[in-house]
Amino acid sequence: MRRLFPLLTLSAIAATSSAAARAQEAPVATLPETVVTGTRAPLPTARIPAAISVITRQDIEERGYQSLAEAVAAVPGLHLVQTGGLGQQASAFLRGTAARHVRVLLDGVPIEDASDPNGAFDFGNDLLGDVERIEVVRGPASALYGSGALGGVVNRITRRAPPGRAFAPFGEVAAGTQRTLRTTVGAAGESGGLDWMFAGQVLSTRGFNATAPRFFSSLGERDGVHAAVFTVRLGATPVEGTRFEALLRWRETVIGLDDVPRDDPNYSGSNRNWTGWLRGETRLLDGRWTTGLRLAATHDHRRFVNLPDAGNPASTYDLYRGERVMIDWTNTVRLGSFGPVSDALLAFGVTQEQERANSASGDPAFRTTVNASQRSLAGYGGLQFRLFDRLDLSVALRQDATEDFAGATSWQVGGVLALPEIATRLRASVGTAFKAPSLFQRFGAIGTFFRGNPDLRPETSFAWEAGAETDLFDGLATVSALYFESRLRDLINYDAAFRTLENVDRARIRGAELGLTLRPAPWLSTTLAWTITDARDAETGQRLPRRPEHVVSVTARIAPLPRLVIAPEILFVGRSPEAPFASYADDGTAIPTAQSNPAGVVANLTASWLWSDAVTLFAEARNLGNSRFEPANGFVVPGRSVLVGVRVGL
Repeated sequence: MRRLFPLLTLSAIAATSSAAARAQEAPVATLPETVVTGTRAPLPTARIPAAISVITRQDIEERGYQSLAEAVAAVPGLHLVQTGGLGQQASAFLRGTAARHVRVLLDGVPIEDASDPNGAFDFGNDLLGDVERIEVVRGPASALYGSGALGGVVNRITRRAPPGRAFAPFGEVAAGTQRTLRTTVGAAGESGGLDWMFAGQVLSTRGFNATAPRFFSSLGERDGVHAAVFTVRLGATPVEGTRFEALLRWRETVIGLDDVPRDDPNYSGSNRNWTGWLRGETRLLDGRWTTGLRLAATHDHRRFVNLPDAGNPASTYDLYRGERVMIDWTNTVRLGSFGPVSDALLAFGVTQEQERANSASGDPAFRTTVNASQRSLAGYGGLQFRLFDRLDLSVALRQDATEDFAGATSWQVGGVLALPEIATRLRASVGTAFKAPSLFQRFGAIGTFFRGNPDLRPETSFAWEAGAETDLFDGLATVSALYFESRLRDLINYDAAFRTLENVDRARIRGAELGLTLRPAPWLSTTLAWTITDARDAETGQRLPRRPEHVVSVTARIAPLPRLVIAPEILFVGRSPEAPFASYADDGTAIPTAQSNPAGVVANLTASWLWSDAVTLFAEARNLGNSRFEPANGFVVPGRSVLVGVRVGL
């Protein structure tokens, strides 16, 4: 199968181009909106060398997405593993890399929890009431965003005031099964050079039992969640070309937890985060040079308490605190056009980050602790331009230096060739990325027998990708095929004696992303995305855990009546491997050999009725087939649920 990947994808690319050549000449179909995450400067998606997925506010509402985890689950190349439902731990495996290899941003600000042992981001806690859109860069992006972007970048962009509206309120209220209640209240406005936005959202549900019902010891105990998010965003434009902005976001999630393979009715957790930033930006040289300075900070506070019960007389109290402070100076210089070159743009800047972790977890005999901080300084530069009005080229280079250990150099080169004669775009890129060791990996301790390794090197990768996208039949269909491959080195793992950590592992990942979008009528569109991934340990040849070989998503937008939108979504996840002792028999016994999780299918359906220009009635049905699929062995997806509500936007 591994040998078929390049042949399969290149054959699909060839077929795409051949089909375009046979089709009549047609204009390129309408493309997604301009995005900023792919190059750090606004650019249409069709002209960005990286593979980009954009989830808009309209998508969030029409598909009934409640959490960040739900919103990214159908993104090609991204496999989400959640240990239960809303609020439970959710990890993203992007293009076969590890969960710690995804850089997560809020309005361009890194928000990973510095106290997480691996420096990974939990996708399970964040609601979407204050989100305008989500941009996902699939593929390495450390040359632009630094540590952690081996697999890609997820950037959440908050809502802002609509132009020319002095007061624009919005909100919703919904209720449904499992005693679920969800409410959003917000407003935004712009007047006299000032603009503002505030949003508040709360969600409460009894939820479902996160532990798989196949276990003999399952009690059916529900793991509910109570979550709240409040966001304030302010802006001022005193003169044309100069802008000041500020944002403050607070989020807290309280959840019930289980200790697989058994229910644990006295196990609970809370996850609190606040993020804030101040930013000023101005234009110089007749608007050709835009320079900006931002100060940002995030604080995470996680607490997990397990009280004694009939099944477990022990008690634990785990506490994690993580902080991150960033100063970022950004610049874009529009160089204009000369000769065959057009839209030339130079981006450069300097970023300084400081992160700190203070945590203690586990029982007294194996208490895991870390109390440390580290500072990093980075400089980056990038150039993008267009040749002969059809070839977009970009190059980026970044140097990161972290105190007390070796830094890292990242680079990336890419291009997009437009072939309007056959309505086709060819895309390719190559580059490197890295992930700096986490504070726990360098300075953590477990009891008296384990110590972190301050001399760890960054994890690194070299990756490339190539693909094509073609519009057919006057834009009635779009077909795409992309092949990607990456080699990861110096991966961090425990030494044989479990005394410390070392740079000992290597991995090789290859795969394909195939897509088909059909628009047979103005009221109907559907997209099929098929991701094939082969992620293996380079030494042993064994498949890496929790990376399924096949993931397929089918989404559609059906508007049979002018005011009615029906949005079905089907997610299929193929068999995925689990590491030894990470799988459990029905009696709760850990299996000492590597196993595979069975494949699973989850079907969702959302319907929206525009009752008036300002009021929308909606119904959201999740897991219609009541699937018992286990993304992680022992943890089951939430069961069938239905939510109905009303949404207001003036």
